Amino acid sequence: MQSGKDPKQPPVVLVMGVSGCGKTTVGSMLATRLGWTYAEADSFHPAANVEKMHAGHALTDADRMPWLDAIGAFIDRTTAAGQPAVVTCSALKRAYRDRLRTGRRNVTVIYLDADVETVRARLAGREGHFFPPELLASQFRDLEVPAADEDIEHVPVRMGVTSAQIVQRLLDEHAAAWRTAG
Repeated sequence: MQSGKDPKQPPVVLVMGVSGCGKTTVGSMLATRLGWTYAEADSFHPAANVEKMHAGHALTDADRMPWLDAIGAFIDRTTAAGQPAVVTCSALKRAYRDRLRTGRRNVTVIYLDADVETVRARLAGREGHFFPPELLASQFRDLEVPAADEDIEHVPVRMGVTSAQIVQRLLDEHAAAWRTAG
């Protein structure tokens, strides 16, 4: 857990959750509405990770470490440049979230808390993504739901709730603080 935000650094919002919960859509919409830099975590995966997932194999913790470090480096670069940012990352395990937040007090984590049925329906309609729906079970198996002591906001994602509604909720709750930080 972090000991409080650093108002002198530009904010970074990390949108997390299982594959298919809406991280990319929510993250990119949020960044656009705020006028911030945006990065999609999938773009940080080494080619070997993409190939492994495309072949239907779940990543191991060892596979994920270089990916998490690349996301952390993005956070560090944008912070050093004085740029607020939104980045997505599944961050399924507490150890991954800790790795991304340790020493980065400007990071706020938003957990898109989706149920299996909602995600399954979303994945069934998604085309052209390297993550096959068959790996959904591994995502929920690996997910360590953020605990209260992690200071992570849980945002429910259910059928009928649009990404635009989620983004508006986040802006209503946080925009003033995010715009004055940094």
